[in-house]
Amino acid sequence: MKYVDEYRDPIRLQQALADLRRRCSRRWVIMDVCGGQTHGLLRHGIEDAVSDVLELIHGPGCPVCVTPAEVIGDALHIARDPRVILATFGDMLRVPGPQGSLLQLRARGADVRTMLSPVDAVSWAIQHPDREVVLFAVGFETTAPATALAILQARELGVKNFSVLAHHVRVEPAMRAIASSPESRIQGFLAAGHVCTVTGYAGYEQLAQACRLPVVITGFEPLDLVEGLRACVESLERRDSSVVNPYARWARKEGNPAARQLIDRVFVTTTLPWRGMGRIIDGGLQLRGDFQDYDARMRFEVPPASLHCTEDACLSGEVLSGRLKPPECPLFGKACTPATPLGAPMVSFEGACAAYFHYGRTSETINA
Repeated sequence: MKYVDEYRDPIRLQQALADLRRRCSRRWVIMDVCGGQTHGLLRHGIEDAVSDVLELIHGPGCPVCVTPAEVIGDALHIARDPRVILATFGDMLRVPGPQGSLLQLRARGADVRTMLSPVDAVSWAIQHPDREVVLFAVGFETTAPATALAILQARELGVKNFSVLAHHVRVEPAMRAIASSPESRIQGFLAAGHVCTVTGYAGYEQLAQACRLPVVITGFEPLDLVEGLRACVESLERRDSSVVNPYARWARKEGNPAARQLIDRVFVTTTLPWRGMGRIIDGGLQLRGDFQDYDARMRFEVPPASLHCTEDACLSGEVLSGRLKPPECPLFGKACTPATPLGAPMVSFEGACAAYFHYGRTSETINA
């Protein structure tokens, strides 16, 4: 509790906000990449407190948000097989796909289960040798080590009825794609501190120099967020395009060597589609060749048709790339709510649309 209070102290927060405001000579445009940061900025009133000196844009958010409809379609196709137990994290069940959601499919009798950890899926495969257990694994680099560990565990134990439908994505290439877009107005990034605890941030140095904008490794508590914004503003004011790390208590330049080793042992970098953002070069991970026998797409012969579904009415691409504030969507809070989500950013707890809905932001307050 003492640790949490230290980074949430309201007096220190007000002092930090006042200091941040004094440092701004103009209204800078900064994007936070992680949905946890988006929720923190809104929940603690930070965005409102600095809105006249900073324009905060919210980016990709979370892996649930950026998992494209065609990948949900693959999961639906596999889960329809009566032999299959499909295991995934809870938020993935409600994400709309081309033919409904996994939750709707489960209501019709499919064996779709929520897990606490990818190794749960290995345990279920051992417990049900007559079934095929498929781990639907999504996530940034933060969850890829756990997926890799589950695969290695299944191999070591000789579990043959276990496979993985993986869509792990890499954050830095997506940031580069967003910043390189001709439509981008972003002048600085708050990078996701939890991702950097795994990957490190050496790769962000190339991003900062190539796109000529500062990248600040930022945590999630209120004072973390304000400190990240302050560091970004300081860099912008002196025209410094470099990487700054105020989150040094957790994030190191080299990241977590053990976690990185797990990822490198099982996965290789590849081009992958992101919801609403198209295919991003080096934007994801795929199984290495010697682990292809754990690839669920190959085991269940997923038809190519599932790779050509169209997006729904959700303007997720504009939201995830920061071109549209959620309340500016004509469906926000009307046809699209957390109870009746039309797209992933409203489904996930870390989605930008869910954040604006829960914390009472409207298009009127944004444009005021």
